[in-house]
Amino acid sequence: MRRWIVRLALFVLVAVALGLWFTRPRADGAEALAGLTGDAARGEVVFTAAGCASCHMAPEAEGDAKLLLAGGQSFPSPFGSFTAPNISADPDQGIGDWSALDLWNALHHGTSPEGQHYYPAFPYASYVRMTAQDVVDLHAYLQTLPADATPSQPHAVPFPFNIRASLGGWKLLFLREGWVMDGDLTEEETRGRVLVEAMGHCAECHSPRNALGGTKTGADWLTGAPNPAGRGSFPDLTPPELDWSQDELVEYFSSGFTPDYDMAGGHMALVVENLAQLPERDREAIAAYLARLPLDG
Repeated sequence: MRRWIVRLALFVLVAVALGLWFTRPRADGAEALAGLTGDAARGEVVFTAAGCASCHMAPEAEGDAKLLLAGGQSFPSPFGSFTAPNISADPDQGIGDWSALDLWNALHHGTSPEGQHYYPAFPYASYVRMTAQDVVDLHAYLQTLPADATPSQPHAVPFPFNIRASLGGWKLLFLREGWVMDGDLTEEETRGRVLVEAMGHCAECHSPRNALGGTKTGADWLTGAPNPAGRGSFPDLTPPELDWSQDELVEYFSSGFTPDYDMAGGHMALVVENLAQLPERDREAIAAYLARLPLDG
């Protein structure tokens, strides 16, 4: 009996060690960004399309203060409440000492410079589709923004969701680089795909999730979802549920006005504020992408 107990203990130890190895935080080396130079002007477009300020500005920030990325906004979910960190240029409290490679590993692998898993409330499951050039450009722009020494606040995540090692298993299941909408796309639709699936991370709110918090794809893609904060829901973006014309969509992305003369509210108002700063061709590209929905299962 004692021999069997020892064997079982060894088996468990080996299984745990293998599990930790396969789910360890991943990070790329310098070769991932070799030969790339960042352009802050292009990076500003990435920053705006990705909605970085909408989540990382201080609560109730207005005007230029939205570019002071001090963090502090809280985002409730069924897994706990997540607080956006300081991502300003401060080298101690923010990410001012991050290299472009650090940013790449955060956005592409959900891995911190210290080698820890990030929670997927940081939407790297969408940002993973951004190109290396996008990330290098974004890094160049972030370096132009002001520093703020406000310390990041801890998340309020209960057991067992506070075990970061388990996030490696989540990534194995749900962190994928491939595009959701595939097939023969026009140049405009391809740009729309970049903005919807990668930078704009629209599915993080507008697609339903499974019991483990993974975003559903296929026929469920962008078909609406409950608000994780528990108040209301995010609408279905697929025709015929969304029956707006492409011109009406572009107008909504520009002004926030719906065809029924309603107005975007809540966090969507911030999304529209970001979209309105993009070139009109980008808003048209998003509308073209949405017109190709729904996807087959």
